Amino acid sequence: MDRRTALSFGISPIAGEGTEVLSLTPALDGVPLTEIIAQFETQMGFEPVGGYGGLVPAFYRFGPMDQYFMSESKAETHGEGRIYLLGCTCCEVGCWPLKARISKTETGVVWTAFEQPHRKGRNYSGFGPFTFDIQQYREAVNAIASRFPEHQFQKGARPREGYLGLGIGRFSA
Repeated sequence: MDRRTALSFGISPIAGEGTEVLSLTPALDGVPLTEIIAQFETQMGFEPVGGYGGLVPAFYRFGPMDQYFMSESKAETHGEGRIYLLGCTCCEVGCWPLKARISKTETGVVWTAFEQPHRKGRNYSGFGPFTFDIQQYREAVNAIASRFPEHQFQKGARPREGYLGLGIGRFSA
């Protein structure tokens, strides 16, 4: 039987925003995905390494977060079938994202086909796959869905200037 990974999410305020805008970072077995991917990129000799941050639901229209992380969302995947798991440390999801495919079975959810779309020459085939028990995974994504209602800017969030998610556009509150 394959090893099952436990999914959780770290939620933290964005440094320097002076607001209550929150960042959402997936964690696998309690370790932030930002740390796991940075370690992998270091081992692979990639440059630059890391630079990833959590997703900021106030700045991008992910749709309902439970549907997003179950790969049932209408959020833009740019025809690739991959979703953003991490954004950039600057809080712009399209600036320096980590993307992956999410697939489901009756008993599990699997993250595969990882990609840093701005470095097409990088090979992430040795990263993952990560397999989750479907019940535990649903509990984790349902918990964040209630914390981040669809298309609702968080209290104090302001529209971001510039690049938002590969041409999706600017938002207004």
